[in-house]
Amino acid sequence: MLSRTADHLYWMSRYLERAENLARMLDARHRRSLLPGSAADERQSCLRLLGSLGLTEAYAERHGELDPGRTFDFLATDRASGHGIASCLHAARENARAVRGTITAEMWETINSTWLQLKEQGASGSRRDHGEFIDWVKYRAHLIRGVTVGTFLRDEAFHFTRIGIYLERADQLTRLLSSYWDEDGTPAETTDWAVLLRAQSAFEIYRRVFRDSVTPRRVVELFVFRADLPRSLLRCLAEVVNSLDAVHNDHSADILRLAGRLHAGLRFGSMEEWPDDGIRRILDEYSSAYRTLGSAIAATFLVPSDELPS
Repeated sequence: MLSRTADHLYWMSRYLERAENLARMLDARHRRSLLPGSAADERQSCLRLLGSLGLTEAYAERHGELDPGRTFDFLATDRASGHGIASCLHAARENARAVRGTITAEMWETINSTWLQLKEQGASGSRRDHGEFIDWVKYRAHLIRGVTVGTFLRDEAFHFTRIGIYLERADQLTRLLSSYWDEDGTPAETTDWAVLLRAQSAFEIYRRVFRDSVTPRRVVELFVFRADLPRSLLRCLAEVVNSLDAVHNDHSADILRLAGRLHAGLRFGSMEEWPDDGIRRILDEYSSAYRTLGSAIAATFLVPSDELPS
């Protein structure tokens, strides 16, 4: 496969996954805003969200003083910001357009119609409420993923889309979990963790697994070490390793070793090894490792670039 084709497929899937993850992060903030609390609590929620994405300075440059409504627009519908859901869906559509001969017609039609629907909403001036918009983004993400799984040939092209999906999911989830711990090891309030579970479609799963009240350590354990949870870090790394193995070449041995070490550290690790005051540090280390892995994948398989999209 040509590096340029692999590059478009990889970034198409990463941007689609990023749009869904942004929607889920906004969902957590939106759900929290509906609960009783002060304006300071809502500001803290916005700061946590922007900080987890590394966009605090970018927001300040564009909007100045922190405002919950502007935070939502910045991360959702503002195409000019270059960081929100609208920008991700546009970038995914452009990458898909470049490889229309590789993906199936149904994939292209679903991705393209998603962008056109979003564009028409902006052109007509219609404004959905926050919850409705978040649900629409998640629905379209599920639809695109279902069409991909149901129609795409299981060849190298398919595996590059899988690498993009699961590497992006692991990176975004790690950042999100890290943002729920202060630097001194203090976790967010229990209510915040319950809201996070619901936003990640994992509240009922948590109840089935632990059959107990929500605690920060158990939420982290669920999202890090459960191999049977579709959105866990362990499941993401397993999928990345499997797909890297399927597309390996004479130059990718180091990448397989790096991904394999990350996967093994989660597969054979346990929550008992993570001290309360070190959880954020460990999560940040994993986030850095995912970026290193992404850079190595880009250098080996994709179009050479001085800097990866962030």
